[in-house]
Amino acid sequence: MSFIDEASIEIVAGRGGNGCLSFRREKFIPRGGPDGGDGGHGGSIYFQAEKSLTTLQDFKLQTRYQAKNGSNGQGRDKHGKDAQNLILKVPIGTQIINEDTDEIICDLTAYDEAIEIAVGGKGGLGNARFKSSTNRAPRKTTEGTNGEKLFIKLELKVLADVGLLGLPNAGKSTFISVISSAKPKIADYPFTTLKPNLGVVKNNYSSFVVADIPGLIPGASDGIGLGIKFLKHLSRVRLLLHLVDVSSFNQQDLIEDISNIEKELELYDSNLFKMERWIVLNKIDLCEEKAKDVYSDLEIKYPDRRLFSISSVTNTGIAELLNEISKNFLMQKDSE
Repeated sequence: MSFIDEASIEIVAGRGGNGCLSFRREKFIPRGGPDGGDGGHGGSIYFQAEKSLTTLQDFKLQTRYQAKNGSNGQGRDKHGKDAQNLILKVPIGTQIINEDTDEIICDLTAYDEAIEIAVGGKGGLGNARFKSSTNRAPRKTTEGTNGEKLFIKLELKVLADVGLLGLPNAGKSTFISVISSAKPKIADYPFTTLKPNLGVVKNNYSSFVVADIPGLIPGASDGIGLGIKFLKHLSRVRLLLHLVDVSSFNQQDLIEDISNIEKELELYDSNLFKMERWIVLNKIDLCEEKAKDVYSDLEIKYPDRRLFSISSVTNTGIAELLNEISKNFLMQKDSE
């Protein structure tokens, strides 16, 4: 199944049924009173977060959804049947946005959470409703009202505590496969990761979710590469880890690349840029001395930034990094 994280659709709630014009007609009661029933209400449209879903692909295939109309009222004071509500299921983390106003209608961040988005029309009134002391045989009824109609945009943003940033082949997929049970595709060529991968990390009686997105490259904010398209999936995280392949470039180019990626982040979203971000030097098993020199240079360039050195192949520094993440989240929780 393809990973689709955006879709535009039209939703139309059901129309209410019409009220009935009817008079009681029975043997020996030739001039019975009004007995027209009310129309049933139209079906509303709800959206519900579903645990098993991970993509909005279904909404690319079908772009219009309409709930059923309420039934018309009938004689003998029979009210029309209310139409069944239509429940559309989406992945957790889906935002529902009014396309006409760009207003975020709701943000589904809990499993089984269901929210009414388009309200069904009300049923019309039958003529029995209009009987009075001065009008014993009313011929007045009302029609059911239309249900709400909306053009909406669905936007999926995955829920995670930690987000991974970095160039293609920085080792993000290998890292998440080592620290969790996630099994992303891993290969030695750019853009192996084509969709966000989530992994649950259990560490010292605590757990957190890590999100890996396609690599970010210089020029991403101008549409180059894949990473910028997926950066929105990091908007909910509490901590960013910028993974750097310390073996890939010479020392000066490597530090320059870190700066370039951070500029792309700032150009995309200033709030994301302001988020707490740690630099993680990866693949230090391939160049220990170089890694030490780069670490020292980064301490000078980023004196307020936390730095770590790891190897996902040898597990060097992994436990320390995970422990620090757990401690950081505990401190955040205590300060709330």
